[in-house]
Amino acid sequence: MKRVVIAGTHSGCGKTTVSLGIMAALTRRGKKVAPFKVGPDYIDPSFHRFVTGNPSYNLDSWILDSNTVRYLFNKNIQNMDISIIEGVMGMHDGFGIDRSNGSTAHVAKITKTPVILVAEAKAMSTSAAALVMGYMMYDKDVEVKGVIFNKVCGEKHYEMLKLVVERDLGIKCLGYFPKNADISLKSRHLGLIPADEVEELNQKIDGLVELVEKYIDLNALEEIANVEDIETVENPAKDILMKYKGLKIGIAMDTAFSFYYQHNLQLMEEAGVQLLPFSPLKDTSVPAEVDGLYIGGGFPEMFAENLEENTSMRTDIKTLLDNGLPAYAECGGLMYLTEGIVDLQGQYHNMVGFFDAKSMMTNRLNRFGYVNVETKTGIKIRAHEFHRSCIEKNDALEYYYHVTKYREKFIGEWKCGLVKNNVVAGYPHIHFYSNLEFLEEFLNKCLDYKSR
Repeated sequence: MKRVVIAGTHSGCGKTTVSLGIMAALTRRGKKVAPFKVGPDYIDPSFHRFVTGNPSYNLDSWILDSNTVRYLFNKNIQNMDISIIEGVMGMHDGFGIDRSNGSTAHVAKITKTPVILVAEAKAMSTSAAALVMGYMMYDKDVEVKGVIFNKVCGEKHYEMLKLVVERDLGIKCLGYFPKNADISLKSRHLGLIPADEVEELNQKIDGLVELVEKYIDLNALEEIANVEDIETVENPAKDILMKYKGLKIGIAMDTAFSFYYQHNLQLMEEAGVQLLPFSPLKDTSVPAEVDGLYIGGGFPEMFAENLEENTSMRTDIKTLLDNGLPAYAECGGLMYLTEGIVDLQGQYHNMVGFFDAKSMMTNRLNRFGYVNVETKTGIKIRAHEFHRSCIEKNDALEYYYHVTKYREKFIGEWKCGLVKNNVVAGYPHIHFYSNLEFLEEFLNKCLDYKSR
């Protein structure tokens, strides 16, 4: 199976733009592209899906053990022509300063995938070779097989870079993007804007494909990607396959709520669950006869006014939850289930009102990064947080999570995860393969509710 990792020297070097351009260009050449993203990102995978037409899956070697990463990768490359794995941050940046835990390099080693390094070449000539050599030498178990330069001044500049890299390092230069190319995608506080919100995205992708076809050697990239298959790994979730056949779970899915690990949705369906999408923005009620709700993260604060106006949906959800319907919510989903959201201008917007608390937007990140979560029932999970809101505390709240954060040493601990009736809602984003017991605990509640 052909596969390649697109890694970067650092955040902002252009690896996302390069990755998207390559995915889109290969797709338009008729290739079936399997896209992946290293780490816990939700935004980039939405772009991957937009340009390839295929779901993009996260590969996170801190949240998941190596065998699980290997299994999930193998599982989702079947019947595809080539896999493109977009890296995260700089190639060797991982959990804290542990280069072999959560980094792009670590995932490349786990999946035995060759790496194409994206490097900025602005104001560089021979030094570019020294830069690339550093990334190659830092961990020799990572197979850096090629380089693509960004912000190149022109053809003569690139020829100079190509000459010195291929002469001194023995790896292939696959091309470049010009310095003044209009290839940037807009940003906001969580990174790139979700694909369905980018104006004229198709035109932007058209321009990106033109650049790739003009400046990048895709045939050489496919040659590098032509490597041996990796060994198969036993399915870690084999014991729950079709165990929950017949369950119906409503899943909030619209522009306000779109942050879901694709593997989570896939696993629930493989467990026999029928996922019924609904829109808290546009629908008047959740789907009929659901046995539970799954409300993921997103940008509810950006759509607070529209969510508030949909009183019939808010009323329906609260009534169901008050009557015992199980629900699991993350981050934006947690905010939606509180009394309301207070935005940065101090305006208050009513939400579902199930939890006796308010969500307060702030001007800074309140939590960011990997965390360890332990539930009241003793389930231990590795998770990720990224949010600019906080929950107004009061004595009436009951918490389900004990959260701790470590890097090279203990950083802090706190309570999170509001719990009431059969509902758990917290800020951590949880990958179900991190601990299958967590998913089973939720689905068992749904079974109990269904059998009432």
